[in-house]
Amino acid sequence: MEIKKSPKADLQNKRGLLLEIGLVISLALVILAFAYTPKEHRIDQIDDNTAIVEEQIIEITRQDQKPPEPPKKVEVKVIADLLEVVTNDTKITTDVNFSEFDEDVEILQEIEIKEEEVIDDQPFLIVETMPKFQGGDLNTFRKWVQENVKFPTIALENGISGRVTLTFVIEKDGRLTNIQVLQTPDRSLSEEAVRVLNKSPKWTPGKQRNQVVRVKYTLPVEFRMQQ
Repeated sequence: MEIKKSPKADLQNKRGLLLEIGLVISLALVILAFAYTPKEHRIDQIDDNTAIVEEQIIEITRQDQKPPEPPKKVEVKVIADLLEVVTNDTKITTDVNFSEFDEDVEILQEIEIKEEEVIDDQPFLIVETMPKFQGGDLNTFRKWVQENVKFPTIALENGISGRVTLTFVIEKDGRLTNIQVLQTPDRSLSEEAVRVLNKSPKWTPGKQRNQVVRVKYTLPVEFRMQQ
């Protein structure tokens, strides 16, 4: 059976019309493309009178390091003995009035008084002939200590200073013994003072009633830092 094509369904008859429509549409698109203009961006004119601010470039410099501080001056001074010594011949007075006691007072208990034994080996504070150091007195020994003592470094770094008070005994053979620290601001200072006293040369011993005896001294040593 032969299929018959309807003349109305044949697009070849409408070819010319479709071509015209396509051309019209293309032309319209071209006209619209030329007619469209993008939004203008206006550029403001630069004002020549505007002052130009110049920023100053600061050079970065390193802070100079502080010069090292000069070493502190230190002073070690052996001062005079401040203790007042009373001799055995000094009379001591009291304010007790014995007239207030009645002779008829009954004695309840009688106490036997024993004489104290005198120990000859006890050191004296003052004797008839005081010990001598290198032909001089205690001042000569103070100068010797001052020349030999050194300010401890640990005390200097921590700013420690003050007075060290010591006692010692000059033996019958002239040796310096029994060193004791009575007062000290720091252990390092007292150790330095004791070290120097232990190096002391022999003394000429003291005498009492023409007999060699032991003599005790008190010696303050001052450690100072001068600004």
